[in-house]
Amino acid sequence: MRKIVLLLLIFYGGVLTLAGQEGYWSLEECINHAIDNNIMIKQQELQTQLQQNTLEQSKFDLLPSLNGTATNNWSFGRALDETTYQFTEEENVRSNQFYASAGVTLFSGLQNYNTIIKNRYNVDASFQDLQNIKDDISLNVALAYLQILLNKELVAVTENQLQTTREQITKTQKMVEAGSLPRGNLLEIQAQSAREELQLINMENQLDLSYLNIVQLLELDSVAGFGIIVPDIVISETGMITDNVTDIYNTAKETRPEVISAELRLKSAEYDLKIAKGGRSPRLNLNTSFSTGYSSIRQKILGIDPVEGVLYGEYPFSDQINDNINYGVGLTLSIPIFNGWQVNTGISNSRINIQNNLYSLENTKKQLYKNIQQAYADAQASLKSYTASQKAVESMQESFRYTEQRFNVGMVTPVEYNTAKALLLNAESELAQSKYEYIFKIKVLDFYKGLPLQLN
Repeated sequence: MRKIVLLLLIFYGGVLTLAGQEGYWSLEECINHAIDNNIMIKQQELQTQLQQNTLEQSKFDLLPSLNGTATNNWSFGRALDETTYQFTEEENVRSNQFYASAGVTLFSGLQNYNTIIKNRYNVDASFQDLQNIKDDISLNVALAYLQILLNKELVAVTENQLQTTREQITKTQKMVEAGSLPRGNLLEIQAQSAREELQLINMENQLDLSYLNIVQLLELDSVAGFGIIVPDIVISETGMITDNVTDIYNTAKETRPEVISAELRLKSAEYDLKIAKGGRSPRLNLNTSFSTGYSSIRQKILGIDPVEGVLYGEYPFSDQINDNINYGVGLTLSIPIFNGWQVNTGISNSRINIQNNLYSLENTKKQLYKNIQQAYADAQASLKSYTASQKAVESMQESFRYTEQRFNVGMVTPVEYNTAKALLLNAESELAQSKYEYIFKIKVLDFYKGLPLQLN
């Protein structure tokens, strides 16, 4: 019995442990969830499907067309018998017509072929646009994730400062009761504690807002039960940026989806020009048709009598259908001579569109270079700021310990003590901010190099 109880405790203990951890998300999980649920990504996926359908249709356009028509009519009154060519009065006539036609374009200046290639480039460009949106979402999620880490660290720093102040209140109160310090010192420390409590509330509000921001990016319904895994992030003393802007750019311009998309759209525009030029070419079509019919008034010639002449009788439906069959085949050559200058205008517009896409490609590459250049400069600046902040924190910690010791023996006023404490808090806050700013900029540079977004 004791073994069974022990096993149950182990089992339920494991379940509770898992339940407590299931609400904590890693950065990779956040990014994957955002990509799977983002509305903009879903819309772009639909747009890509539309482009794919357009490509498939352009392929089907190479196939022959086949159409059929069947009619059934009733007419009343005067009617013509197509066998005797005599009119009858007050006749109710039923007639049927069956018609089928097929056609295929044998040559049209390679317009259909070039349209397929153009649409294939459009599909590939749409896939790259989709990847670009995913990359933007990933960066936004990473920034929101790091903002939570920063705010958590700022909350922890503020809590430590408040705890230190509360401990100092206890010490000061004992010294006031012993008559070693005036009561004003205690009141000043208590006021500082109230200010730090308010500051802590503001920091916690900022943390709550950062949670709300990432939950909205993930398209979750509520912040309740959501948390993130705090990774062990260490910035080594030798954490320098080894690559330069040019190396990163040369890698990025070959892999970044916005550049690839612009190149593909340029290719699409070039084939659009070929399609427009194909409008000057003659078109050769092959056509074929088949038709037959039936009329209830029509009579069939049964024979010729020497006395009565031609003998007529009932003309069955199947006989008429077989006897009235007509079919044919033909070629149609269409030569454009003058069409209101539409072809020339289309060619001119296509050339303008090519030039516009060239400018778009150039602008995309320039913007990519500027973004890398800016991220590189920001990373260097934030690294310098982080290094300086580390030294500032070490200095402020020593200064505060010295000030605190002097304050405990009444050699420093509460104002001087609070000033030293505020300087230490500011230094620690700046250290945290420069740390996460550097991490994000480094991740942006890694992203441009094609590396996945990970925190380690």
